[in-house]
Amino acid sequence: MPSLLVRTKAGLGRAAKPLGEAVVGALTVALLRTTRYFDPDKTADAFGRIARLIGPLLREQRIGRANLTAAFPEKSPQEIEEILAGVWDNLGRIGAEFAHLDHIWDFEEEYPDNGRIELAPGTRTLFHQLRLDGKPALIFASHLANWELPALAAVAHGLDAAILYRKPNIASADRIIQEIRQVKMGTLIPAGRDAPLRLAEALKRGQHVAMLVDQYLGSGVEVTFFGRKTRANPTLARLLRQVECPVHGVRIIRLPNRRFRAELSDEVKPVRDEKGQIDIQGTMQAVTSVVEGWIREHPEQWLWLHRRWR
Repeated sequence: MPSLLVRTKAGLGRAAKPLGEAVVGALTVALLRTTRYFDPDKTADAFGRIARLIGPLLREQRIGRANLTAAFPEKSPQEIEEILAGVWDNLGRIGAEFAHLDHIWDFEEEYPDNGRIELAPGTRTLFHQLRLDGKPALIFASHLANWELPALAAVAHGLDAAILYRKPNIASADRIIQEIRQVKMGTLIPAGRDAPLRLAEALKRGQHVAMLVDQYLGSGVEVTFFGRKTRANPTLARLLRQVECPVHGVRIIRLPNRRFRAELSDEVKPVRDEKGQIDIQGTMQAVTSVVEGWIREHPEQWLWLHRRWR
């Protein structure tokens, strides 16, 4: 009898999953479409406040607290909680900003001080160098501030880019997200078995390939992140072995008064083995170290809510 109950419960769970996903997908579509009718700044403020209230009730709060305590053993419990509150605020704001991606990037070359976006010193020069040098490049980013913005910047200013992204599991949510992203983003390549081939082909065509590099991958290469061993996705370094090209990091920093600063790093030199080939692990460690430095400057703007160490 117990085994029958277990099987029945499991069967009901499997049957309910599509219904649950359909509900979540419908809510996502409705929320994104509705949010587009409201002022983006006021909505971002409201979503940030709501996320600060709801976030601490979720299990991700415990994950974030454990991650921060491990990464910053010198910080007090109060400091950890303050950072976590900022993490939830940032995440809520991203939710509101995502619905307005088609006009949130408003930087204009002729009027650099008039919009919500500012560029770090040297970034504009380096960006145009990448755009005009006729070479492909690999661009890495992390889940800092609003991590959707670098792709908008590339297309808005004429950088031919191919973006690796992870598709949502729910089809209806994926459709609305792609609909929004396609407005001002470059070539979107979903993560999957054929993604490395498509990315390599994009590099060979002279495109600039961009990807997020700061999530855990069980089959990845071992790196040290905040003094602890974890695993990083080696795709960037493996692509570099096929098509040698410059590697740069891009980050967005959230500023007061609903503004952002975009920053493009100097070239990150790959690590080579004794034969002169790209060292996959060493290169990913170099990239990971850059990301760690970014996060240390603004820990409240990084997504601490996933299990980065396992």
